[in-house]
Amino acid sequence: MRRMERDVAVVLSGGAVNGVLMELGFLKRLRETDLWPRIGWIYGASAGALCGTMAALDRLDDLETFMLELQPNDTFRPHSLWRLPLLGTHDYRLPQTIDERIGSMVELMRGVAASPVELVVVATDVSEVEHGSGARAYELTYSSRTTAPETFAQAVLASAAISTLVLPRPVGDRIATDGAWVRNFPIGHAYDQSGVELIVSFRYLPSYPRFSPAGMTTLRRRLERFPKIPPLRALVGELREAEERAARGEPAHWGDMIVRLMRVAVQQNTVLEERAAVEKDQALAALGSLREDVSAILLREGGRRGTRLAAAVDERFAAATFPFAADRLIPRIAVSGSAGGVSLEAGLRNPKPWTVEAKLELIERGYRMLDDELHEKAVA
Repeated sequence: MRRMERDVAVVLSGGAVNGVLMELGFLKRLRETDLWPRIGWIYGASAGALCGTMAALDRLDDLETFMLELQPNDTFRPHSLWRLPLLGTHDYRLPQTIDERIGSMVELMRGVAASPVELVVVATDVSEVEHGSGARAYELTYSSRTTAPETFAQAVLASAAISTLVLPRPVGDRIATDGAWVRNFPIGHAYDQSGVELIVSFRYLPSYPRFSPAGMTTLRRRLERFPKIPPLRALVGELREAEERAARGEPAHWGDMIVRLMRVAVQQNTVLEERAAVEKDQALAALGSLREDVSAILLREGGRRGTRLAAAVDERFAAATFPFAADRLIPRIAVSGSAGGVSLEAGLRNPKPWTVEAKLELIERGYRMLDDELHEKAVA
């Protein structure tokens, strides 16, 4: 039996818990196709790094069982208020939950290292000592082929550490956090990879929760019962000012500002990544068409020298170099979408329980999105 060539790359974006569930459905549908045994590379950031790990191990059923049991406090558990200035708003519980319910992260990464699928994850470098320069100076890229399992486990967890909630984490000799800051949708890496003949991608379109001043209003009203205590009176004044800022549409406090900045950074780099891929495809298609047109004109108008001129021009086209990530047009099956009416939020102080029904709906949504795309492109 002829060994099937692995020539398909999968790209998974960040997207928190909604993204994980929808990517799980996307991957389950992909597993049903003839493309699954052809996958040679998976590129992921944040939620995509976690999904990519289980996909590289071909353990999507285990991931589904894990996700259906998962609750908000199993991922990011709120800190006591007095710890916020030092440790952030939440405790990063996900690593411990994975160890308890799926298995040791290091052992998982040893399995990924032995997999025929190469997993590449992206994290953001926030080390105090900078290194490198250029457009990717703050981007950390780790491959399961070249990174020790211990370090690779750290990289996956750092990539999924939402930095508006928890502190960065050590990864080898670097300090890293959520990969979404620098490359939320790492499709450029798939274009760079030699041997890739098809890219299958999922891009989650987030809807960020808006800050509500209701909690501050409640706290202010409670503290107003003690007007004679100077520190509380000052705090009441600060809370009132924060409410007024929120009413004007301004960030109410630093946490609100950080969330807004993250929304801008993540959405902007995602859009730019997608735009670069589309524009490169368009440029390569236009270049190929130009090459054919010039050759046809020379053959038609060049008389006796037409064949020789066409061959010379074709040779020159072949030798030309262009500033593209790759010198060939790579077809892509692209899916993008939001959670729709069902959205599970992580990082709230009093989150609602995540129901199995909502999770199954998100998994089904990701499944159907790819299913529709495959039918449109007549892929079995």
